Amino acid sequence: MDAFYASVEQRDNPELRGKPVAVGGSKARGVVAAASYEARKFGVFSAMASKIALQKCPNLIFVKPRFEVYSAVSRQIREIFYTYTDLVEPLSLDEAYLDVTENKIGMPSASIIAKEIKARILEETKLTASAGVSFNKFLAKIASDMNKPNGFTLITPDKAEDLVASLNIGKFYGIGKVTAAKMQNMGIHTGADLRTRTEQELVQRFGKAGHYYYQIARAQDSRLVQPHRVRKSIGAERTFDEDLTEEEDMLERLQFLAQEVTQDLTRLQTSAKTITLKLKYFDFTQHTRSKTLLTYLSTSDAIYTVAKDLLRTPLLPHSPVRLLGISVSNLLSQQDLQPNYQLTFDF
Repeated sequence: MDAFYASVEQRDNPELRGKPVAVGGSKARGVVAAASYEARKFGVFSAMASKIALQKCPNLIFVKPRFEVYSAVSRQIREIFYTYTDLVEPLSLDEAYLDVTENKIGMPSASIIAKEIKARILEETKLTASAGVSFNKFLAKIASDMNKPNGFTLITPDKAEDLVASLNIGKFYGIGKVTAAKMQNMGIHTGADLRTRTEQELVQRFGKAGHYYYQIARAQDSRLVQPHRVRKSIGAERTFDEDLTEEEDMLERLQFLAQEVTQDLTRLQTSAKTITLKLKYFDFTQHTRSKTLLTYLSTSDAIYTVAKDLLRTPLLPHSPVRLLGISVSNLLSQQDLQPNYQLTFDF
């Protein structure tokens, strides 16, 4: 989706249309969760501190997030996806991978499907989306970001390697600003530069992520589209363009993640007893913290409250955070819940 949260606010409030809008944060503190395209012209982007955003755009209008509205619109969009394929892997409320190799309408062209989906989203939600079509997830993600807003980009196999070679390293999905800076210090500025490095060298410099960097430099990505199913766990995570260092910024992101997880719980009519917080630091080290409760949870407020407690226990993160994730497990279908079960509880 194009500037999803900000676009929803502009759609629902005509007074915000055509104006620079930031969802989240305030004039005094906080972080921008989403910025309208009018705000982006001034250099305002998500994960930017509100004070800096206001310096760049003095007329910036801050709007409080409405998680329940974004979640409802996201469910509406996903229902469109499911009319074409069940292989839908949500990345967040506003983004997903779809595998349409075999689709419900028998259409041999992924491009036509993508354009149909874009048109239906616009008709049914009055919002625009951008689509990327290619033969693997990495390239589809790159394509979806190339011509926003309301864009469509196709990357065919014969064009893939040349496109990746010409791509600035900062445009690679999965390579954040900190890692990009490290690569640039090594003389890696483009995909072509990255391709000259051996897999062993990349693993030595960047750990396990080096395997991924080696593959995407060659336009390769073997990851499958993984739809959310009722299984051992349901989760959502987000890698940030800029590493987070302030507790307030992390908590705001956790609210969005809790909402995404709750969306899947609601769709699958499932509740959970175990909440797990995932932390990945700027150096790619990773830790998880979990808590199992005495009752089942199914609301975003309850899941967020547990995640917030986990973030602070035993201590707040000691290093800049590049990724946060929330997953829930120990699942039980709501139809199996006894009438005396409570789905939420007070802390």
